[in-house]
Amino acid sequence: MSFDTVAQQPKLMYLLQGVAAFAAVVALVLLALHRGPVRRRAAALILLTPALLLLTVGLLLPGLRTLVLSFTVGGGDAWAGFDNYVWMFTDHRALVALRNTLAWVVLVPLTSTAAGLLYAEAVARSRFGALALSLVLMPMAISLVGAGVVWKFVYAYRPSEAGQIGLLNQLVVGFGGEPRQWLVDSPWNVLFLIGVMVWTQAGFAAVLLDGAIRAVPTELTEAARLDGASPRQIFRRITLPSIRPTLLVVLLAQAIGTFKAFDIVKTMTGGQFDTGVIAHEMYDQAFRYGETGRGAALAVLLFLLVTPFVAHQIRAQRRTR
Repeated sequence: MSFDTVAQQPKLMYLLQGVAAFAAVVALVLLALHRGPVRRRAAALILLTPALLLLTVGLLLPGLRTLVLSFTVGGGDAWAGFDNYVWMFTDHRALVALRNTLAWVVLVPLTSTAAGLLYAEAVARSRFGALALSLVLMPMAISLVGAGVVWKFVYAYRPSEAGQIGLLNQLVVGFGGEPRQWLVDSPWNVLFLIGVMVWTQAGFAAVLLDGAIRAVPTELTEAARLDGASPRQIFRRITLPSIRPTLLVVLLAQAIGTFKAFDIVKTMTGGQFDTGVIAHEMYDQAFRYGETGRGAALAVLLFLLVTPFVAHQIRAQRRTR
């Protein structure tokens, strides 16, 4: 028997012991639930206890730790009071990150949802609707880092005397224009980054809204056509009101995801040229500059901004049920 085989045996035994312990815990829980009449609340408490423990250790305690760190300076060694929050609303770089985040949260959900809705309406009754949806969904198969790399080549800039490798500048030069540094010129560079996010998220909106559009009763649309309604009137008066719950869910999901925008900014500009957002600035302050307190304050602000959207989405889902 080789040395590697001997070394792997304890690891295999530990794995088997872990699986056996997990099976034993599950068996005890099931046995407790089936021994006599057990109230629903007690059963729910038994089943939810592991999840609650993991939630406490993995989310609640780190959240409280982050809140405490937001009132400290540097690496958390000295108490700073509200200095980090004052800095957040007075420092130019932080204010730029707040402004850009607001632009992302407003433009990305509205644009991607509108594009997905128009696309879904166009292909909903088509024979090749499934193929069309699979094509528009393909960008979601690419990670945001991969999408950032792809579009960084699209926006690539070279001097006019050099050959262009960026698709956008190649088109500009082909029509007789001068190449531009699309990712440098502020504030337009923020819009070009937002366009990448819209490109990746429009397919998600299109797929969900296509399902909602297909669920609209055909009797309503047929009756509207018999009454002389135009396709635009049918879309405004029947389709939109019918898919409003799904439309709201898509908008809220897009907004929540946009708050966490980090990958595209990090990959394409690194937060330079006034393109930073809260998530990227939080990373820079905490891990690049060693200002853990400022990074924690930005994390708290991000949590406060996301919370109303999450609460509204939960209420909307309950209302739909």
